[in-house]
Amino acid sequence: MTKKVEVKDLPYVVVRFSGDSGDGMQLTGTIFSDLSAVLGNTISTFPDFPAEIRAPQGSLGGVSGFQVQIGTNQVMTPGDLADVLVAMNPAALKVNRNHLKERSIIIIDSDSFTSKDLEKAEYKTDEPFEEIGLNTQQVISAPISSMVKEGLAEFGLDNKSALRCKNMFALGLVCWLFNRPMDHAFEYLNNKFKKKDDIRKANIKALTDGFNYGANTHASVSTYRIEGKKQQAGRYLDVNGNKATSYGLIAASERAGLNLFLGSYPITPATDILHELAKHKALGVKTVQAEDEIAGICTAVGASFAGNLAVTTTSGPGLALKSEAIGLAVMAELPLVIVDVMRGGPSTGLPTKSEQTDLLQALYGRNGESPLPVVAASTPAQCFEAAFWAAKLAVEHMTPVILLTDSFVANGSTAWRIPDMSSLPSIEPNYVSNYKEDRPWKAYRRDSESQVRYWAIPGQDGYQHRLGGLEKDFDTSAISTHPMNHQLMVRTRQAKVDYISNKIPELEVLGDVEDADLLIVGWGGTYGHLYAAMEEMHLNGKKVALAHFNFINPLPRNAAEVLLKYKKVVVAEQNLGQFAMYLRSKVPGFNPMQFNRVKGQPFIVARLVEEFSKMINE
Repeated sequence: MTKKVEVKDLPYVVVRFSGDSGDGMQLTGTIFSDLSAVLGNTISTFPDFPAEIRAPQGSLGGVSGFQVQIGTNQVMTPGDLADVLVAMNPAALKVNRNHLKERSIIIIDSDSFTSKDLEKAEYKTDEPFEEIGLNTQQVISAPISSMVKEGLAEFGLDNKSALRCKNMFALGLVCWLFNRPMDHAFEYLNNKFKKKDDIRKANIKALTDGFNYGANTHASVSTYRIEGKKQQAGRYLDVNGNKATSYGLIAASERAGLNLFLGSYPITPATDILHELAKHKALGVKTVQAEDEIAGICTAVGASFAGNLAVTTTSGPGLALKSEAIGLAVMAELPLVIVDVMRGGPSTGLPTKSEQTDLLQALYGRNGESPLPVVAASTPAQCFEAAFWAAKLAVEHMTPVILLTDSFVANGSTAWRIPDMSSLPSIEPNYVSNYKEDRPWKAYRRDSESQVRYWAIPGQDGYQHRLGGLEKDFDTSAISTHPMNHQLMVRTRQAKVDYISNKIPELEVLGDVEDADLLIVGWGGTYGHLYAAMEEMHLNGKKVALAHFNFINPLPRNAAEVLLKYKKVVVAEQNLGQFAMYLRSKVPGFNPMQFNRVKGQPFIVARLVEEFSKMINE
């Protein structure tokens, strides 16, 4: 008699895939996430890469993870702890010990839990679950490696090639566990391996075998169902933050009527922007992989002078190297977008981990009085909007703009609804054709209200001019060392940036806007976790509001009004208090509480709720 499997309905679930860097966990997680999005679930993902290029197989340092939270209603984070862990070896099990809920499900490849494998992962006994205290979890132990090799024998693959398909067996087992049809997974594999027919068929066979293994053995656990929900009509794409940033820059170039130029040097975790933009030559995008960080930004400065929408991409160490050339763009008053995908630092630090520690460098990390706008993206999908805004401000206000994202939003993904291009704001460069004064045009003549200088593109008849890093005279645009002129130009460049506060959206407050006992303040990529913490506190009867900043410099014009309205305010950020320090300097009388974590990992929502609740009760 066949045992009837219980199917439990869940509002959301967190799944974590983990194994060696070569085990294909990122691909497995991506397919499962895409499949869930197609079925109407909302998703939030977190790829967790090792910093090592290729650690020894089976070692703790080589573990690669991919976490996804899927839900019926909107999910804001990849989740704190996993309901299901796929651990392809003992090292993955040990590394993820603290990422598991008490009564979670663990799927293991029992073929990879030999004494030799346990030794590599630094276990001291032959009882790994008991040794690391996993006593309440349900374990699905399947001989994945041997079943994959046996199941794929018909394709004539060598052992190494066959074992590369074991991640698909694990994916099939997870699809069974969550009652997922596999049509989208088949389509994905058909497209990915369309030029390698044997590999395509082998992956599809392994995927099917994994699903059937669960269905035929019932794997000793209940299965689950997370219902989808009808989403807003439109075309959707599963994007990570780097891809959304790329698309935002392309959209801005279209709206501005400018060719897009990227001059960049590869650096983790920003390199994928270069890779993505290099694919779009048909849209007029030009990319240069330069010899180093300084060459990358200098090619972009030259492209801006020539009349392009110019961009350079980097992370914290590269931003430091680019500082002199950013100062040149400030002095020359040229539009330029600098994308800084923040990672753990200082120095080379934690290349694959995420922090918000470049904020003060972005604001002040240049010689001289060198003001420029700073914008921050809050989610993978919002990177599109943030990149568009950064380009719009750069072009319309003739200034370099720094766009801050971070490793968490750059590599995390979500379903993104492709916008209608006509719905995006226009971008109007302040060309020299707008110059209407009676006196002859000079390179540093500017609009009297916005202080934006007029942009003359080299080659325009009658507009020969020279820009550079030396100070210029406010009136004649010739080189000047006069003290009063320098004072005037410094204040003018600052006034130009300050004026932008009139052109950006006001700061929005969410939650208990009128009577919150605590205002949570955040910026950039912590948005999802802070929003989820606020929602959890609402369920606990707390009155809480959230003000999250995407525009850092200048601040939205209503920022001071919002921040001074509430009796208790906490600024939460993944550094030691850089934004809190900045806000104190900009808003007289503002003295917030702080919540600071610098672990290279996203916030934990449960921890936020605990700490914020204490602040309310104090």
